[in-house]
Amino acid sequence: QVQLVESGGGLVQPGGSQRLSCASSGRIDRFYAMGWYRQAPGKQRELVATITSGGTTNYADSVKGRFTISRDNAKNTVYLQIDSLKPEDTAVYYCNAGRGGYVWWGQGTQVTVSS
Repeated sequence: QVQLVESGGGLVQPGGSQRLSCASSGRIDRFYAMGWYRQAPGKQRELVATITSGGTTNYADSVKGRFTISRDNAKNTVYLQIDSLKPEDTAVYYCNAGRGGYVWWGQGTQVTVSS
C-alpha cells in the first residue's frame, strides 16, 4: 500500500509563492507518473500538473508559467512550486501517483490566497 502525504500549504498573499511537497512511502521512480490536482470549494477536482518517471511534465493552461512540478527520486518526493499566486488558486491541493492501473491519492493540503 502506497501512502502519499502532502505538506506546505497555508495562507499566502496574492503574488506570493509557496512550495508544496508530496512524500511517498514507496519509491517514486516506480510510478508511471505523479501529479498535482486541486479542488476549490463548489468545484470539481482539476488537473494542475503531472510529471512522468522520465521527467516529462504537463501543466494546466491556467498555471503554465507560474507553477513548476519537479521530483527528487532520492527523497521519494514530488514538489509543486507555485508562484505569482492569485485568489483563484485557492483550493485543496492533492498529490496522486499511478502504477499498473492503480492510482493513489494523498489527503490534500489547503492553499489559501488572500490579502
